[in-house]
Amino acid sequence: KLVDHPLIGVRDGRIVSLVDRRTTSLPANGKLVDLGNRTLLPGLIDMHVHLDSLAEVGGYNSLQYTDSFWSMVAVKNARDMLNAGFTTVRNLGDGSGATLALRDAVAAGELPGPRIIDAGRSISTTSGHMDATLSVSEDLHNSIGQDNLCDGVESCRQAVRKQIRRGVDVIKIATTGGVNSRIGAGLSRQVFDDEVKALVDTAHLYGKKVAVHAHGDDGVNAALAVGADSIEHGTMLTDATIKLFKTAGAYYVPTLSTVNGYIERLAANPNAYPPDVLAKVKWRIGVTGKSLEKAYPAGVKIAFGTDAGVSKHGKNADEFELMVKHGMPASAAIQAATMNAATLLGVDKEVGSLEPGKAADLIAVAGNPTSDVTVLKAVKFVMKDGRVFKDE
Repeated sequence: KLVDHPLIGVRDGRIVSLVDRRTTSLPANGKLVDLGNRTLLPGLIDMHVHLDSLAEVGGYNSLQYTDSFWSMVAVKNARDMLNAGFTTVRNLGDGSGATLALRDAVAAGELPGPRIIDAGRSISTTSGHMDATLSVSEDLHNSIGQDNLCDGVESCRQAVRKQIRRGVDVIKIATTGGVNSRIGAGLSRQVFDDEVKALVDTAHLYGKKVAVHAHGDDGVNAALAVGADSIEHGTMLTDATIKLFKTAGAYYVPTLSTVNGYIERLAANPNAYPPDVLAKVKWRIGVTGKSLEKAYPAGVKIAFGTDAGVSKHGKNADEFELMVKHGMPASAAIQAATMNAATLLGVDKEVGSLEPGKAADLIAVAGNPTSDVTVLKAVKFVMKDGRVFKDE
């Protein structure tokens, strides 16, 4: 709800009070940060980012850069995301360990950035979306790490356990093909029932939630049937699949703004994608938002996610505009990036709303985002854990 003239008390990185500025005096030893007529909100949460990647670099072009380069990219992207008002992110895919290290450096206060919930390497079957050897010469396969690939129940259990061993916070799997992957098998299901169950059950055994990359409804259905916690993309949801969402209680993360990255990259270079990928990119641009138009009015739980890395880091708030365009009220889109996202992450006792006892993560914008969600594209003030990182 909107509160007029709020005075938020912050001590030791936590919110200690939220009162009416007109009727409450400032404590004698308090320092006032007066933001005038700005609107305050909780720090925003992006549930689907790739910190160690860039929208304008992909495919073979990325091979010219070292892991050390991508580590530096991750540091910059984290800073840009924080300045854009995103104080918490879920990083869904990291091959080198750069974002796991960045997660710990940010938590220790050594680098600026959002708090990072990290999935480590994303898991798929051989020839699935996460197989980095797709379309690469067989002579190079042995030099490309493939411990994130699994085939069969025992192999899939082991793939999850290897990511657990790395210290990940969440598990990311793929049950269908992907837009950017170089494989001619399309965007439908590429995993068997027992393999999906083994992946999800093993993650849950260790107390880790599971985010599932899935485009085709067959891959979505397989994941929902075994208790997946969120579905990422979900571009071909049917009415039957939406009923499964409701039964399972899973969240839908639409990642609509991927199309912004595709459109911008194609505008800069019409030959940016190989033909087999380009066909899928054009398809994705054409269908994006249609599933959300079905899911939201049906009561499916929605969490905010951008797939930043395919779209540009720091422009995460573009997603709000697309969510509203495809049927969500602005207030619901904001809740998807605050309370809903925090609940899905399991950190709703810490972040996601402005309440006493929670982390002092708050942002300020000019105007009322519940009537014009685009004001979230120009965040003027960012505080995370009580520390001011941006103040315009």
